[in-house]
Amino acid sequence: MKNVAFGILIIFFAFLGCRNDDDSIQRIDQILDIYMKDSLGRDLLNTNTEGAFTAISMNDVQGTTDTAPVSYSSLVASDSVNYIRYLAGARRITKDSISPDDRTYESIIALAITKKLTDSTTTVLNDTLRIEYHWSPSVFQVSKVYYNNDLKFTKEPNVSNVVTIVK
Repeated sequence: MKNVAFGILIIFFAFLGCRNDDDSIQRIDQILDIYMKDSLGRDLLNTNTEGAFTAISMNDVQGTTDTAPVSYSSLVASDSVNYIRYLAGARRITKDSISPDDRTYESIIALAITKKLTDSTTTVLNDTLRIEYHWSPSVFQVSKVYYNNDLKFTKEPNVSNVVTIVK
């Protein structure tokens, strides 16, 4: 009799463990793909392109130390266009908390972009990338992206987070 009761308990807990609770799953959408091109449409992240950038570094402005490098990946799309993929790494500061179930966070990243002007001279452009995130119990996602305080991206439902910057 003890074995039957024990078996029923195991089956009961197995059913509890297998239930589907979709309400408790939060969707996370924070991958950001950044393309940079000039006014003629040339890829500025391709080092083989004339006038392209030779190096880019990212630093977390709100980091716990003055030097807080932010990691990113340099990738090439299927159409051979180079882009930067930023996943996360910069500190997110609460910008607005309207309610416990609706918050806005912000990350600020300083970009140091090196550009070769001639064989003997280079210049470093100091730009700023500001990323706003929206958090709710159901979603955490990139909501807006500003480049040098110009709005470059606003999130649309079911669309990838792709930012194109013309320099």
